[in-house]
Amino acid sequence: MSNTFGRLFRITTFGESHGPAIGAIIDGCPAGLELNEAALQHELDRRRPGQSRLTTQRQEADQVEVLSGVFEGKTTGQPIGLLIRNQDQRSKDYSHIAESFRPSHADYTYQTKWGHRDYRGGGRSSARETAARVAAGAVAKQLLQQWGMSVQAWVSGVGELELQKPYQELDLSQTDTNPVRCPDPEMAERMAEYIDGVRKDRDTVGGIVSAVIKGAPVGLGEPVFGKLHAELGAAMLGINAAKGFEYGSGFAGITLRGSQHNDQFYTDAQGRIRTRTNQSGGIQGGISNGEDIYFRVAFKPVATIMQDQESVNQQGEAVTVSGKGRHDPCVVPRAVPIVEAMAALVMADAYLLSRANKV
Repeated sequence: MSNTFGRLFRITTFGESHGPAIGAIIDGCPAGLELNEAALQHELDRRRPGQSRLTTQRQEADQVEVLSGVFEGKTTGQPIGLLIRNQDQRSKDYSHIAESFRPSHADYTYQTKWGHRDYRGGGRSSARETAARVAAGAVAKQLLQQWGMSVQAWVSGVGELELQKPYQELDLSQTDTNPVRCPDPEMAERMAEYIDGVRKDRDTVGGIVSAVIKGAPVGLGEPVFGKLHAELGAAMLGINAAKGFEYGSGFAGITLRGSQHNDQFYTDAQGRIRTRTNQSGGIQGGISNGEDIYFRVAFKPVATIMQDQESVNQQGEAVTVSGKGRHDPCVVPRAVPIVEAMAALVMADAYLLSRANKV
């Protein structure tokens, strides 16, 4: 059950990092969507490894195959099967930790929970699995576009560096013009130098991905269980290496008084009820209010570092674990399309649920 996400728009992912393939089954996608397979592939290209010196050098084409659920370019309403074949596995890179537990990895918890684990790149715990989510999320993004919604994410922090500008002052069309995926050129250059320095130190660093959802209608989300921000939070914290989630004013909001924090209502020139500020992040009472939904996700440093670390093996004996293989020095540049994909899945599900709840 932990491999399935969503209620009406549901995805189930499958496969391991070093198996023959990974993929996703989408169930609940409405019929009649003109599926742009080139746009679907574009999202995978944004996530794929080997894009620059700032990412893992594993070489995967991540070419998606649509196996079912689409006929003559349109979705049929039946399950959509998406397959991505693995091509550049180097399982021997992990033979040295077959019986050892890497610090801050899922090795120990997987071994204890199931009594057996796939040590090749972490198996299901590997971030390789997120390619399947991006493929499914690309379908959801096309649905959102049809419904007048969009999701865009960008890197706003790396280590000690943080972009202070609000998203309204950023040209988000510049996000993919640099390998860091920061829409501010000057900060992007500083972040790239920072990550490269960490890479040369054979270490890793964390960061922050920010995102904004535009065009969401009023009424998405549920008032008690299933609050929209809770669904987004669960989606984001389910991404590998995610350590924190905040929306709207977030933790900074605690420094304000209620008189400063409240979003006052007014009626605009078009007769729409709006809020003058958006500390709520587009969600009030767990339900979207028609304003932009914005949030941030914090990612920890990648756990695999190219340095010796102390650990234990399955027998509890002290061992030294040496980092090998190909890994990202900083996960956030490739996390951007993953954050977008998971947000799109949440919003597509919430939209379909809102339609189902109306007479």
